Amino acid sequence: MNISKKLHHYTACLASLTGYICLSYFTDRTNFYQVFILYSFLFLSYAYLLSKKSDTFDYKTGILAAILFRISLLFVLPNLSDDFYRFIWDGRLMTNGENPFAFLPTDYLQHGINKDLYDHLNSPDYYSIYPPVCQFIFYTACKLFPESILGSVVVMRLFILLAEAGSIFLLNKLMKTFQIPQKAVLLYALNPLVIIELVGNLHFEAVMIFFLLLAVYLLARAQSTSQLIKGRYKEAGSAISFAIAIGVKLLPLIFLPLLLKRLGFKKSIFYYLIVASCVLILFIPFFSISHLTNLLSSFSLYFQKFEFNASIYYIVRWIGYQIVGYNIIIQAGIALAATTAVLIGFITYFEKIPSLSAKFSKPGKKLPQTILWVLTCYFLLATTVHPWYITTLVALSVFSKYRFAIIWSALIPLTYITYLTIPYQENFYLIMAEYIVVFGWMIYEKILEFRKKIL
Repeated sequence: MNISKKLHHYTACLASLTGYICLSYFTDRTNFYQVFILYSFLFLSYAYLLSKKSDTFDYKTGILAAILFRISLLFVLPNLSDDFYRFIWDGRLMTNGENPFAFLPTDYLQHGINKDLYDHLNSPDYYSIYPPVCQFIFYTACKLFPESILGSVVVMRLFILLAEAGSIFLLNKLMKTFQIPQKAVLLYALNPLVIIELVGNLHFEAVMIFFLLLAVYLLARAQSTSQLIKGRYKEAGSAISFAIAIGVKLLPLIFLPLLLKRLGFKKSIFYYLIVASCVLILFIPFFSISHLTNLLSSFSLYFQKFEFNASIYYIVRWIGYQIVGYNIIIQAGIALAATTAVLIGFITYFEKIPSLSAKFSKPGKKLPQTILWVLTCYFLLATTVHPWYITTLVALSVFSKYRFAIIWSALIPLTYITYLTIPYQENFYLIMAEYIVVFGWMIYEKILEFRKKIL
């Protein structure tokens, strides 16, 4: 019986490998039905491999399959996202001695720079929004392959593959620290959204996740050591890792308040100073007041102009149309961002007995799980939620018994229906269905947790 089950598992892994190759190498994002069918197949296979019935599917086989799925995508040009063209644009500017934050792509076009890439850019009228660590990767890729788009993509993907391997390694270590079953790592390692969006579509959340996990791991180690000096070194290492995560994506900045209670006031100040210093060092090669203003202006426009796959924001926008008759994104974006800040403050202040390494049986006290809820609030109030954003939630859900992020990762590929027509048009019925299921599952899991507490 076990031999038969193992054969089924190997068959599922081989079929999944075929699915990843078909989806990444032979599918265009405008072909929504093919995207949907292949994504659905991959999630069904993922669910089968991790189901309770698949008790003979061992951890090592799962990790090997996860690595194989990722490596199979090494030589593909991203087909579901065109962001990589901007990565190469920024990288080529730097190899030519230009600052990617200095001018708009349209300004460089007038001088004949990167004309071959310009038509592929999805935001030529915006300054680059990619922080220094990403820019270093872009530069390295374009320095090694100054004329080859595929060559640059492969180099960038190698960085992502290394980060993903590091994340899986750290998750394995953290499972022991937080006393969580080792097999939980496979929730992230085998997740199709993670593999397709991070490795296949070249999104650098992968690198951010690695350094965020490293920061958590080092901080947990620092708290568990009895030697003061070793503890301080590990805290400093954690702060440096946290700063690098911010240098990849600015998003981790919103998690810093969660450390205040955990470390205490004095240690928190020490930690924050290291983070601030390292972030400043990372920005030095690009720094000037005007360049910083350009970067901040692009982030401001992100909250005040970009709209995609939102939940609460779309309800607020609809109400705005009924009242004033036009899109209130500027006011709503600012208001929802402020609401997010208030919620983070609320979570930070009212969180009880915070711990870095609380037992798995005590939900609500682990740092990664608290970050999960903070980030969930952020996304539910955001004006833009792209599929790859959810990969961070998938990584954090490994530390908890909540699985709404896994459900979300299965549903969010439905947003690719947007690219079925030109001009692009979102399907609000599918978005509504997506969030009804996500909210419903979240409520269901909270009810289950409450019932366990009172029984």
